[in-house]
Amino acid sequence: MKKYQVVGIGNAIVDVLTRADDSFLEHMGITKGIMQLIERDRAEVLYGAMESRVQAPGGSVANTLAGLGNLGLRTAFIGRVHDDALGRFYAQAMEADGTAFVNPPVPGGELPTSRSMIFVSPDGERSMNTYLGISAEQGPEDVAEDVAAEAEVVFLEGYLFDKDKGKEAFIRTARACRAAGGKAGIAISDPFCVERHRADFLRLIEHELDFVIGNEAEIRSLFQDNDLAADLARVAAICPLVICTRSGDGVTIIRDGQRTDVPVTKITPVDATGAGDQFAAGFLYGLVTGADMAKAGRMGTVAATEVISHMGPRPETDLQALFRDNGLI
Repeated sequence: MKKYQVVGIGNAIVDVLTRADDSFLEHMGITKGIMQLIERDRAEVLYGAMESRVQAPGGSVANTLAGLGNLGLRTAFIGRVHDDALGRFYAQAMEADGTAFVNPPVPGGELPTSRSMIFVSPDGERSMNTYLGISAEQGPEDVAEDVAAEAEVVFLEGYLFDKDKGKEAFIRTARACRAAGGKAGIAISDPFCVERHRADFLRLIEHELDFVIGNEAEIRSLFQDNDLAADLARVAAICPLVICTRSGDGVTIIRDGQRTDVPVTKITPVDATGAGDQFAAGFLYGLVTGADMAKAGRMGTVAATEVISHMGPRPETDLQALFRDNGLI
């Protein structure tokens, strides 16, 4: 038995959330509905403009691991934080959620711990403004191969792809896991991230990975056929398992050429932050525990529905109980 069922690698980011209407976003020059990378000065301005802040450990893959911990899986996170107040808070919070934080906070003159200012609109849409800080320096030296080798599945965060060191860390993690008989996959994270690194993304998916998860815009961005069915077919031709979330239109899964469509019930989100992260948690739980694709997809949608019903990117209720209520376990 492997020590970990899922090991994630990604940005260790403290999420800071507040509510804001469209006029505030326009006034502050914030583009609605996407993640923007910002510099330290801009981060300080936006943080100072936030009222009634909710603060929590975040980062896309770290949020997924929190969901998997809620479901009782053995998990670990490969991330980089500074030995400052936010970094120590982050590491302790991950451990408290049941996920091993395998890299100790880094002391000395490093950049500060990363943080993301998230403005939630009345329609539930989130506009993320992320200062990467020390996470941007994560590289292959932060990857303990024995940790990756002890994982049934490693899950990579596309946001980390913005620097060459991050790409090298991905490849080291994926190869160590797969060489030991595990599976490796990625959350694409953002279509703009794909646009900046399309060729590298495609090489990684084709040669290093066993599965890829993305929303419709992210899947479309890989091959740009302007036709979702064509784009899905092309991704499925280079990767054994492709999962495409389409918001209220459901989920499409293609595994070894076989397509499964999972419907969803449309609801108005309180806060869409973490919807994709918790879908991934539910789906990976199904994958690791041997569920078929229809059930794994349904697990993903139930977990996503839970997280969009409240503020914050991590589940607040017992996901296993929700799965039982929905006849999934």
